[in-house]
Amino acid sequence: MSLKDKINEELKNAMKSGDKLRLETIRSIRAGILEYEKSGKGELQNETDEQNLLNSMAKKRKEAMDIYRTAGRNDLADKEERELAIISEFLPKQLSNDEIALKVGEIAAANSIAKGGEFSKLMPAVMRELKGKADGALIKKAVEEYLRG
Repeated sequence: MSLKDKINEELKNAMKSGDKLRLETIRSIRAGILEYEKSGKGELQNETDEQNLLNSMAKKRKEAMDIYRTAGRNDLADKEERELAIISEFLPKQLSNDEIALKVGEIAAANSIAKGGEFSKLMPAVMRELKGKADGALIKKAVEEYLRG
């Protein structure tokens, strides 16, 4: 079942249940899909395209959440957090910090990059492997920690 089909199904369920926040969030995901299709990129071709779209929407929610918390608007930050949780339902499970660190070690060993090695060699190899499976900032932190030894 494609993301578009899942979203349409969830949209119907949200309408029936009367959950306004869920309905708004699912509509925004649907709008993002339509915007992607109308931008000339065509339909979402594969899971990677779908994940990239959802990840960008999740990232926007995280950034807005941080801005609202800094401004002392916890009510709006909480709303963004709930929207982020709904968007995350459609994303694959993200790797934990420990799993990321383990993968970084495996990838470094496979590419013969020792502790204290070059960031510019390890980071691209790790990103190729973990893109979409974990947050980029967490990956960067794990790579830096690995290289520090």
